[in-house]
Order: sequence, then structure tokens, then C-alpha cells
Amino acid sequence: MAAAHDPRMALLGAAAWGGALAGQLGGAPALAGATVLAAAIGLLPARAAAARGRRTALGWAVAMLIVTAAVGGGALLRERAVEHNPVRGLAEERVRVVATGTVTNDPRLVEGPFGDQSVVRIRVGSVEARGVRRGVGATVVILGDPAWQEVRLGATVRAEGRLAVPDDPRTAALMTGAAAPTVLEPPDVWWRASGAVRAAIRDAVAGRPPAQRGLVPALVDGDDAALPAEVEQQFRTTGLTHLTAVSGTNLTLLVGFLLLVARAVGVRGRWLQVVGLLGIVGFILLARTEPSVLRAAAMGTVGLFVLGTDGRRRGLRALGASVVVLLLLAPGLAVTAGFALSVLATAGIILLVPSLHGALERWMPAPVAMAIAVPLAAQLACTPIVAALSGEVSLVAVLANLLAGPAVGPATVLGLAAGLVGVIWPGAGTLLGTLAGWCVGWIIVVAERGAALPAAAIGWGTGGLAIVILTLVCLAAIPVLPWLLRRRRIGVAVAMAVLLVVLGLPTRLLGTLSETLTGASDWPPSGWAVAACDVGQGDAIAVATGRPGEAVVIDAGPDPAPVDRCLDRLGVERIPLLVLSHFHADHVDGLDGVLAGRAVGLIEVTPVLDPPDGVAEVRADAADAEVPVAVAPFGSTRAIGDARIQVLAPDLPQLVPGAGDGTSANDASVVLLVETAGLRLLATGDLEPPGQATLAAAVAGLRVDVLKVPHHGSRHQDHDWLTSLEPQVALVSAGAENDYGHPAPETVDALQSAGTDVVRTDESGSIALVPSESGIAVVTER
Repeated sequence: MAAAHDPRMALLGAAAWGGALAGQLGGAPALAGATVLAAAIGLLPARAAAARGRRTALGWAVAMLIVTAAVGGGALLRERAVEHNPVRGLAEERVRVVATGTVTNDPRLVEGPFGDQSVVRIRVGSVEARGVRRGVGATVVILGDPAWQEVRLGATVRAEGRLAVPDDPRTAALMTGAAAPTVLEPPDVWWRASGAVRAAIRDAVAGRPPAQRGLVPALVDGDDAALPAEVEQQFRTTGLTHLTAVSGTNLTLLVGFLLLVARAVGVRGRWLQVVGLLGIVGFILLARTEPSVLRAAAMGTVGLFVLGTDGRRRGLRALGASVVVLLLLAPGLAVTAGFALSVLATAGIILLVPSLHGALERWMPAPVAMAIAVPLAAQLACTPIVAALSGEVSLVAVLANLLAGPAVGPATVLGLAAGLVGVIWPGAGTLLGTLAGWCVGWIIVVAERGAALPAAAIGWGTGGLAIVILTLVCLAAIPVLPWLLRRRRIGVAVAMAVLLVVLGLPTRLLGTLSETLTGASDWPPSGWAVAACDVGQGDAIAVATGRPGEAVVIDAGPDPAPVDRCLDRLGVERIPLLVLSHFHADHVDGLDGVLAGRAVGLIEVTPVLDPPDGVAEVRADAADAEVPVAVAPFGSTRAIGDARIQVLAPDLPQLVPGAGDGTSANDASVVLLVETAGLRLLATGDLEPPGQATLAAAVAGLRVDVLKVPHHGSRHQDHDWLTSLEPQVALVSAGAENDYGHPAPETVDALQSAGTDVVRTDESGSIALVPSESGIAVVTER
């Protein structure tokens, strides 16, 4: 029994993860501390291994130290190598270059409303700048001509464009405005073969409905380019997102099926291992050799260990070893959400499924018990990370995975078979693709119906305290759940209680109780003129037009659910004008929530199309909702009901692509002067000091009643200009306990010292302003 719980290999994996995090987030001092801590923790298994002697215990402590230092040190050295790479130096000078390199991922088309661009990553081997050619080794992200879409993974190309410094510290440069590429050498045969299979999978489902056409390739090889945005949102709400990305489940299903076929034709012994290894290599080539794919392959391999004899002990060891190897090869994985979710889900399945399955098996058939235990264990392990990313806790994830699970295996295997057969016989590939489409059709129905439930997910804070509380709740549930579930009456009662909540039956009772205890029934107040919605770390402002059920909305926040709830509470059913100040995620990612169930007349945006991903998302969401998109016309003034809207910035005569990495977005924010119900509101987006200075010069002597403080109250402000506006009320929209330190104390102090009432969504929740003869009444949600 002790061997089944031997934690040493898992501790090595944790040490590797800690070292990678320390090295990348805290630098050398943090890495030194993490190394010492890891060595101390390495002594803990001494008691369990006492029979093996002191040398064994010290050996594990030394191993922990070495692994932590190696992974963290490797991460630091990689970052330093990128920082001192000649290509980074050219990027800092914004030099135009000609680069030669190998394409390392599939080009992705960023479909903006005003022009399309391709995004692709290449490994540069040589670069020519200022007439000098030199050999280098650097990763460069290309943002350029749509002709890049025709370039295949593995091809050697020549690219020409201007370099810029990227946000990603692991990337040497961003090449913007890249011209059409010159292909010097085609991809190697294995890349051409995998590309042909991927294309055959897409062709096999080309005649299916859009959701099925997008989900089959995503399920088989992670190709989610054609997946509709509404389907992605439904999968997020129902906890099925892991099906739309390359995950360990893909490899486990595909290689497991391959092994079954091999056994059926008489393959035995070590030859089965060879078949399995070839299957893993084939999966990596099909899904691409990116770090996320390697991570999925490693977790899938661990899944194969778990399915074998003595699965729990071998699986835990394999998981620890996989984490160490992955982080030695790609330490950047340590800071990605996908890696954390994969590792935690796999660990949850290994450690928690036996007790959950044993409890459920006491009163239900073993296969059903296992079908419930696996998604329940994975969800329990991943819930804090998912909540930190989405601000939600799904209440239907376990049920949705239980219902969708039976269709995942057939859909994945049939989809792969469609690709393999379709390369040779397209007609048969289409038949298999149709069968795969039928299978994913059921998964889509589960996601669609689950997401439509009244309480499919509950909102949860993304601040440190909220996540700590949720983590403690999940940890407490680990011993409690098996105790509850082994008793049929209690287990059924818990399931029914969750079902009632999901169906929304107790919502009115809970809402009444909440209003009684907190006074929330006073929000929103009647006669509100301006409302700042609490959407976390982002912006969303509603301006009343004086017409019932109607408002102008400025920005959409980072997530659909919070802004949707806020607008519902405000009673907003029609939005004649929605202005998105710029394309950063914290202002546009909630667009679906604004559009959901509301009549939106027009979306206006900044002419600076940066970052491209945000532009693409706005275009897609607007197209799905059939809402036109236009540039906010500088200098225009128009009346919408009782509201008067004037566009003060930016003053740009034509569309501008911007830097391409989001760095040019803030100062390109659409700035509005809004008058409604006797109030003058200045909505500033994320305008920074240079943009503030330009606006101050263009509109001298401006005075307002209400200021939406720029950039969530960051410290990068022209305090003299802010206070010169003489606002009575300053609205700060920021997430509770956010990692940016918003709002900055010096910004709040400057406004308060000038006599302005500073009101913050992170402290007060949603905020409503009601004008009166005596001034402005501020009514907060909390």
C-alpha cells in the first residue's frame, strides 16, 4: 500500500514546476529561494523511505534541488538568450529586415473588419539588415500579407518586414507589415503527409453544419479555426473546452484505438510498445510539435499508464516524470493555463477517482460510477484555475461531460479515420466524416442545452482571496465527497440540490434573501443616468437615453457573463450604439454578453486595429449577431434619445494597423464626451499620458461632472490634467485584488485631494449615478 502512495516522483514534478515559475516570474533571487525550499521538502519522504537508509532520503533531497535549479536556471538562460539576441536588438530599433527561417506552426488568418492579416511563427536562421547578413537563432512572429496562409508548416521561407519588440519574453521579435513570403524549400515529407491528413479531415466534414464542421477537426487534432464563436462560449460554460483543444484525451483515445487494432491483428509483446510509440509520434506530427501538443502527448501517455495494471502508482510516477521532462524542454509551459489544467486534471483522475468510484460503486453499476467519477475528479482539481481564468464556476460541467463522454471516443476515431481514408478515397472519407459529424452533433446539443440552463455557471471573483477560498473549498471536498457519495440517499439528495440550482428554481428565493441582507434591492436605482458595471478587470459603461429599456453602452468588459447580468439588472434591451474604445481583451471579450438577447444597432470602434486578435473577435461576434461595425467618426456629435454623444479622439483620417502586439491600442482609445440627464461624462478608455496631453491641447478648458478614470486608474496618468477637469465623481473600473495594482494610490489620492468623489467597482460593485438638484447621487451595488 505504501508504494501506491509514494509521492517522491510527484514531488520532483512539483519542484520542476516551482523552479520554472520562480525563474520566469521572480528571477534569480526567487529561484534561489525555491531551490532551497525544494531541497527541504525533498527530505520529507525520509520517514516513508526510512527502511532504505539515510542515503536514500538525502538522495531525493539532492534530486529535488538539482531539478529545481536545472528547470528554473534553464528558463532564466532562455530568457537572457532572447534578450541579448541580435534580432531583439534590431527589434528595439524598429529596423526593416529580410529574414530566412523555417515555419514552425500553421498560419492563422486574423479576420479584422477592415482587412485580413496572417499570423505565423518562424525559426529564423539568418537575418539581413542595413546591408549586413548574419546567422542567428531566434523565434519571430510574423504579422503580414494573407498570402502567408498558403505557406505550409516546415517550409523554409524568406520574409521581409519591420521588426518590433513583442510582449512574449520568449519571442525575439514581431515582424509587422510582412510582405508575401518567398518559399525557398518545401516541407519535409512527414509534414506534407500530416498536412494532407488534416486537410482530408476538413474536407470530409465540409458538407456538415458549421458547428459540426468546426468541431470534428478540433476534436481530432486541435484544428479549431472553423469552430463558431458561440460554440466555443457554450463549451466554456459547460466545462467542455478541453474537447476543442489538443489534450491528453485525444492521444489516449487515438493510441488506445490503435493498440486495440494491433492486438486484433495479432501484434503482441514489445511490438505493441512499438505500435504505441509510433502512434504517439504520429499524433504529435498530426497535431503539430508545439509545446502545448507535447504537453498533451505527455499527459495522454500518462493516461495510458493509468489504464494499465497498477495504474495509480505507475500513473503518479509517470505524471511526475512527464512534468520534469516537459519543463526541461519547454519551461515556458509552466506559466500557461493549459499546462496547469492538464497536470491538475490528470493528477485529479489518478488520485481522486479510486475513492470516488469506490463510493459510487456501492449503489450503482461500476461503469456508471466510473463515468461519473472521472469528470468529477478532473473538475474538482481544475475548478480554482478555471474560475481564475473565466470568473465562473460551472455547475453543469460534470453532467455535461458525463452526457458528452460516450460520443467523444467514436467521434475522435471516426474523424481520424475520415482523414486517413480520405487521403486515398475521398468518397469513403466523406462517409466517415458524416458519421463523425453525427457523433459531435450530440456533443454540440449537450453544450447548447447545458449553457442555456438558468444557472449553468455562477460568477466567481478572480482576485487572490476569492481563488484561495475556492481552493480551500475544493480541498475540503476531497475527503467529504466520497463520504457523502457512498450513501445513496445523501448522494441523490446532493445531486438533486445541484440540479434545482442549475434549473434556477431557488434563484428568486436566494435573490430575495440577498436583497434583504445586503440591500442590493436598491440597485439599480430608478432614474439612473450613468452606470459602471462591475465586470472585473475591465470596462463597461451604460448611458441612459431616456427611453425605457434603452442605453448607449461603452465597452464590454473581459467576459460575457458579468456584463450580461449587469445590463439585465439595468433593464437594457436595446442598444442603439455600442462603442468599443479599443481592442484589448478587457474591453471587447465580453461582447457576446452585450449582444446576447438585445437589439444592437451599431458598433463603433477605434481606427487603430491593434491587437489583431481583438479585432478578429469583434468582427466575428458582430458578424454572428449581424450588427454593422464602423469607425467612430472623429468630431461628430449626435443625439440618441436624451443623450448627446461627441467623439473627441482619436483624430486619424484612415485605418491604421498599429504595432500588431497591442502596445499601440491604449492611446488610440475612442474618447467620448457624453451628456445625459444634465450630466457631462468623459469616457476615456485606456488613454495614457501622451494621449491625455494631446486631448488636453485639442479640447482646452474642458470641464465635466463625471470622469471615467483612464486605464482603470493606473499610475500612468497626467494628474494635473485629470484634476483640471474638476469632476464631481470619478469612476474607476477595476477587478478586486487585480495583479496590476489598479487603481494606483497616487491616482486616487490626486483626485480625492482635488475634491473628487472616487468610486471603485472593485470595492463597491456596480455603480449607478442619479442626477438631482442637490448634485449627483452615487448608488453602489454593495
